[in-house]
Amino acid sequence: MSLKLDPKQQPWMTDARTRAVMRALKAEGGDARFVGGAVRNALLGEPVGDIDIATPIVPDEVMRLLEAAGLGAVPTGLEHGTVTAISEGKPFEVTTLRRDVETFGRRAVVAFTGDWAEDAARRDFTMNALYADEAGTVYDTVGGVADLHARRVRFVGEARTRIREDYLRILRLFRFHAWYGRGGIDREAFDAATAEKGGLKLLSGERVQNELFRLLAAADPIPALAAMESAGILMEILPGALDVVRLAHLIAIKDVHGFPGQPVLRLAALLSDSPDTARNVASTLKLSNADRDRLVDAATADARIAAGLPPPQARGLLYRLGRQCFQDQLLLRWAASGAEPDDSGWHALLSLAEQWKKPVFPLDGRDAMAAGFEQGPKIGEVLRDLEQSWIDADFALDRTTLLERLKRAARNP
Repeated sequence: MSLKLDPKQQPWMTDARTRAVMRALKAEGGDARFVGGAVRNALLGEPVGDIDIATPIVPDEVMRLLEAAGLGAVPTGLEHGTVTAISEGKPFEVTTLRRDVETFGRRAVVAFTGDWAEDAARRDFTMNALYADEAGTVYDTVGGVADLHARRVRFVGEARTRIREDYLRILRLFRFHAWYGRGGIDREAFDAATAEKGGLKLLSGERVQNELFRLLAAADPIPALAAMESAGILMEILPGALDVVRLAHLIAIKDVHGFPGQPVLRLAALLSDSPDTARNVASTLKLSNADRDRLVDAATADARIAAGLPPPQARGLLYRLGRQCFQDQLLLRWAASGAEPDDSGWHALLSLAEQWKKPVFPLDGRDAMAAGFEQGPKIGEVLRDLEQSWIDADFALDRTTLLERLKRAARNP
């Protein structure tokens, strides 16, 4: 008896946009099936995100059929058989069945095929090589259903062969185990990843970043990261001694207080508190400017941030550092301290940061000139001094009081 999904229980299958794409591909007697993550997650009862479709129809014909049906067709990777169909603004990745002709550890030369089993045989993991038609019938030629039910992330075919086709699959192994695996990592897969880890040096920073961040976003990436560390794989992509224990404590704090699993903060927890290290990692992984700045700021540890920090001083640091930087450093220092995830002192400080609204310093350069200062660097010096006085007074000095001090400073330069 074949395994089936019930389309009535899968809104993504019956969505009008999905049906329009499938109808277009099958308009002239062709075939098309859902493949990969959508099928995997549907079988697991987990949310379905992107919807990928496989077809024996060659890319040029896929483009023609989609356009004839009034759908968008973007040639996102014709040489690899991929066309992005756009149905009422929603993208669907449509890929022609393929077999590998040559592989280079980072990319492949492919030939198109009409054989579904050949296409399945070139995919990475058995749980990703499952197909389902519109009626919900699941097609499995690689044992993916059994692996999925066992929560076992296993390579299709021989593990080292799959890895040598694309070394990114080493990182994907641990990422998929963090999200979908249970128990220990498949032994053949782990041994192959360990043996082939040197190939990670061939990958671009962007590809490594993408996989690492998706791994770090898992509910509990610690077992996968610990396995990577034991195999010497983490040191291939990140420098120096890594603090998996601090990351584990950070995740425990998150679980108690409900913070989202932010990959940049989790990466900061793994690294040493060194701005130089953070900059080097940001450069290697090709982080965006915003992510780079956040990583560096988080790594610039301020020893004053501690559970017993008085509220006035905390507000002063919040003003100077900004809420994001203050909270990141607070969470990292909390995790490093070994304090319990529900520690009242740290939690009170975090609550203060969450509720705090940054005040606006009441004076500016125009006030200084009106008070008698000539335009120049002296204005900046005086305003900075007054701003520090305002901060030290816990922002209690009002504009009138500050103006009086400004005028006195102008009379007594």
